[in-house]
Order: sequence, then structure tokens, then C-alpha cells
Amino acid sequence: MVSYDYEVAVIGCGPVGATALALLGRAGISAIGIERGTTAWPHARAVHFDGETLRTLQALGIGEQAAALCEPMTEFRMENEEGETLFELPTGQFGAQAWHDDLMFHQPDMEALLRGELVRNPNVRLRTGATLLDLTQDTDGVRCRVQNADGATDFITARWVIACDGANSPVRRHLGIETEKLGSDDPWLVVDGLLRDSPGLPGTMAFLGHHSRPGLWIRLPGERVRMEFKVMPGDDHEEIVTRPAIERISRGVLPVTNFEPDRIAIYTFRARVAERWRVGNTFLAGDAAHQAPPLFGQGLCAGMRDVANLVWKLKAVTRGAAQPELLDTYQSERLPHARYWVEKAATMAHLVQTTDPATAAGRDAHIRSHPQDVYPPIPALGPGLHTGPDDPNAGYLSRQPMLADGTRLDDIVGAHFLVATTPELFAGLPEDKRIEVETNPEVLVLTAPEQVRELLAAVDSKAVIVRPDRYVLGTAGTAPELAELLTMVPALAAAPRVPAAPVVAS
Repeated sequence: MVSYDYEVAVIGCGPVGATALALLGRAGISAIGIERGTTAWPHARAVHFDGETLRTLQALGIGEQAAALCEPMTEFRMENEEGETLFELPTGQFGAQAWHDDLMFHQPDMEALLRGELVRNPNVRLRTGATLLDLTQDTDGVRCRVQNADGATDFITARWVIACDGANSPVRRHLGIETEKLGSDDPWLVVDGLLRDSPGLPGTMAFLGHHSRPGLWIRLPGERVRMEFKVMPGDDHEEIVTRPAIERISRGVLPVTNFEPDRIAIYTFRARVAERWRVGNTFLAGDAAHQAPPLFGQGLCAGMRDVANLVWKLKAVTRGAAQPELLDTYQSERLPHARYWVEKAATMAHLVQTTDPATAAGRDAHIRSHPQDVYPPIPALGPGLHTGPDDPNAGYLSRQPMLADGTRLDDIVGAHFLVATTPELFAGLPEDKRIEVETNPEVLVLTAPEQVRELLAAVDSKAVIVRPDRYVLGTAGTAPELAELLTMVPALAAAPRVPAAPVVAS
């Protein structure tokens, strides 16, 4: 048997890497984080979570603490050059995930919460001030050469590596993985800080479709706000980052006398998707795998989905509850899902940041007549461990009911496959199958109507199987259909019926 220092090495400890480590530790998997910085990044990058992300943090036991650091969105709108509101949507409702649908936060606060979980978990270790120099791998595992803060180098071995090392991912470059470009690269100025005794703009988030200078307004918890502005041809990059310039280009929204910036930086809107997310025993996640313009707030959410999808599969393979081929479904499921959001964000970025008055006028007219086109529908996973498009629920995120006593269903289910069904349908299974399912430690069966009624109503079926990452494996209407569906649960079969993962075209 091959021996490793750790089962998993996570490269990078931003919020996605920290979540991966916390999930691994929670799953009982030994893991180490290798982080170049000596402390957490002091400035905000991402600012938005959705309800699904809160479910992931709930799985770590910190859902309520995370929610306390957030402020629900109240309004999402877009205005044009003349200040006309083209669309206005209420947001942040307490939704189907048993959390608010859209929440705003200050990233350093959230990273501190996540890193606190790592300190408390004996299965994980975080090595800061450490830089991955290179890695080599074979069929058994990965050997990482690491330079420590004192300049000394050593080696760390792991069965798997998860690269959460950002948009410029050294791991991705080392593996020779190309990225697909899905939109234009555009320089923008981001300004974060505290706005005191000044009204700002209405709503939590506003797309400023000003063809003279496109922008974005975001209200964060407390007095924090963010504005972003397209850098225009002819801008002086040294002058535009000054406080008087910020007051000018914000049209007075961020006045010098009332706005205290703590971050002013020019960065580039990019839309990229890595063409491969796995090479051998190394996986890409977060910005290493995909980058999107920040128009729908799905960048960090997508990274959290990546690691939630991957970690339960690593746990199943580590424990011998699944064959290693299950890991092939990480790319086939996540890449199309993430690519969808990158494409949508790139399209919206193109519409928001047009500087041509005629194009802007056409955009405005279309939005006025087709407001339903503004926010895209949530997609399903790509092909993988679910029954696929013949089942309208398969591959979609499940609902999380809030029970009558205030308990969220995930807190009962834990990190298991959930079989939710009626007592009558479950009783219709062959006795040996019922015993197998009920006694398997990776599966939880719920049949009490007060626990499953809302979930079954949401899928309009008598039985549903939900995966540990809360995505629907499939639904069934009869006992024979449920028995067939159970063969797809890795822990219930020596060779589970996993649909072949297709090759994703580059």
C-alpha cells in the first residue's frame, strides 16, 4: 500500500481553498493547505453569496455565523445614461435553500470565519508562507516541492491535489492546461470603502449602463460600499485612482468628504474556462478553473460548488464506498455548469459596458420589452452521477425544507445520500433492499411526512435521492423505479451505475 503524508493537498487558501480544507477535515480526510501568503488577504474581492453557498457553510456547522456576517440583498436593478431604471428586481428573499437567496458580505470577515474552522479541525493543517515550486505525479499520487517562508524547500506527498490557486494558477500552467476565452478583456477600476453620511445609490446592486462610462454599484454590510468603473480610452491611470477622480467619475456618489477608500485598484474583467479540470490526481477549482466578470455574483459561488462537488466524491473513494472513476464526473458535471455562468456574465458585461450610444439605445429598448431575459435561469449539472435530462429534477440543486420546529433538513441529513420517500413506497421495496439501504452508513432514509412532504412536492414525485452535495440524483414514482435508482448510489453497489462522462469539447 502506498503511503502519503496527506490524502489531499490544497494549493491556495482563499475562501475556496479554505472551504475545501474545512470540508475535507469534516469528512475525516487528512489534508494540508499550502498558502503563499502569511496572513489572509486583507481586502475584499468577492462580495456575494447565494443560498446554495450558505448550505455549504451550513454543512460545516457555520451557517448561522456566516449569515450573521451578511446582509441580504434588497434590490437588483439597471439604469441607463439618463438614469432611467430599465429593470428592478426584488432580491434576497428567504428562499428554497432555507437561507436568503442573495447575501452581501465583506470577504476578510468570511475568510477569518473559515480559517477558524481549520484551526479547530485536527484532520487539516494550513502551512502559510509556503510556495509550491512544482509537482510531479504518477498513478499513485502527487509529490509537491514546496519552499517555506525561511527559503528552505521540502516535499509533501498526497494522494490528490486540489488547485485553488487563483486566476493565474501556477498549477494550471504547470500542467499545461489552456483556458477558453469567452468574452473580451476589459480594464475596470474597483473602489471599496466606507461611505458615511451620504446616500449613495438606491438598492443593493445596480448596473450602471452609462455609455459615457459604464459602472457598477454595490452596497455591503454596515457602511461599506463598492463601485466599479470601466477604464476608458484616454484615462490617466495614475490620476483616475485619486479620490477627486473617484468623486468625479462616480458622479458625486463617492464624495471626497464622505468616502474613505480602503482599496482602489485597476483590474481586468475576464471570462475564462479551463479546458481540463483534472490531470491525473490533480484537480482545478475556483478561479483556477473559471473566471467571470462580476455581473451575477457567481464567481465565488461557483468555486464553492466546485469543492462541494469534489470533496464528497473524494471521501467516497477514500473510504472504498465508490470506484475511482466517480472522480471523472467532477469535470463532466461542473465544467458545463460553470461555463454557463461565465457565458451569461460575459454577455451581460458586453451589454452593460457598451460605450456606443446607438448600441446602448438598442439594449435599453430590448430590456424594456424583455425584462425576463435579464437574469438567466439556474442550470443543471452536466452529465455525471444523476439520471440526466429524462428526469426534469435530476442534476438540479434540491430544495431544503425548513421544518416546523425550525430545523433545516440538511442538519438532519448530514453528509449522506438522502432517500426521501413515502412510507408506502419504501415498504414496497424487497426486504433485502430495504435492510441494505437502512443499514448503510452513507445513506439516510426519511419517510416521515413532516420531514419529506415539502421536498417531494418540490420534485412532484413519491421518492427522490439527494446526493451529499445536495444535488438531485433522480426521482422515482414506484418501488421498482426506486430500486433501480438506488443502484446508482455508489455505497450501495460494488459497481454503481454511473453514466459515462463525455469528453467536453475544448
